[in-house]
Amino acid sequence: MTPVLDFRISARYGAREVLREVGAQIAANEIVALVGLSGSGKSTLSLSLLRLLHYRGGEVTGSIVLEGSELISKTDREMRAVLGKRVGYVPQNPASALNDRLRVETLLEETWRAHSSVPPDNDAFARLLTSVQLPHETAFLRQRAGQLSTGQGQRLLIALAIMHKPALLIADEPISALDAITQASVLRLFQELNQRDGTAILFISHDLLSIASISHRVEILHEGRIVESGPPGEIFHAPKHEFTQRLVAAMPRLP
Repeated sequence: MTPVLDFRISARYGAREVLREVGAQIAANEIVALVGLSGSGKSTLSLSLLRLLHYRGGEVTGSIVLEGSELISKTDREMRAVLGKRVGYVPQNPASALNDRLRVETLLEETWRAHSSVPPDNDAFARLLTSVQLPHETAFLRQRAGQLSTGQGQRLLIALAIMHKPALLIADEPISALDAITQASVLRLFQELNQRDGTAILFISHDLLSIASISHRVEILHEGRIVESGPPGEIFHAPKHEFTQRLVAAMPRLP
């Protein structure tokens, strides 16, 4: 089966190399977790895969194949037809990702129009909001993004990311700003999307416990390289690389 995403890339900012031959494959119905400490290159990787790193002064080389199509050679205009439609992106913080002055209904409408010239059917937004466990009553739709709780804002970001049923969802530290109860709820939501729609998910995080609960495979990123890869059971019970061993040893354990 052809993977949804198959990449091997290096990335740099000027003379500073941040990623070195980092590669992985993600199939449909698969959640792959990328684990790394702060500064290990996780966000650089997500921006590289989205072909947005040059806006931060970075450069990406290598190969990024999405559904059999090479992205590295695509122009910015060609990438705009891919982002949001075939690839969804969920960033870390809804407060910085959403325009807090816009109403929920406006954000939904603008995101739809960005990738479709056909108007949505009457119940499209209601179904979408229900799928991410958000209300779809008029009172909620009329709220401005700045009035939403952090959990509601993150669910709205997920709704916007999956609106056009992308083949791949890239989630970059999507639960780090949430409380423990909301974290658990959002993790269940990612699992539901994966199981219900077959969405391939790249879940980027430093939270090992969350990763252990959600992923089918774990990639350990250290100093710009993938140093270990495998199912969560292998990674967390029999880590091979010294860095992975130190990570697992640092996981909190119940007495």
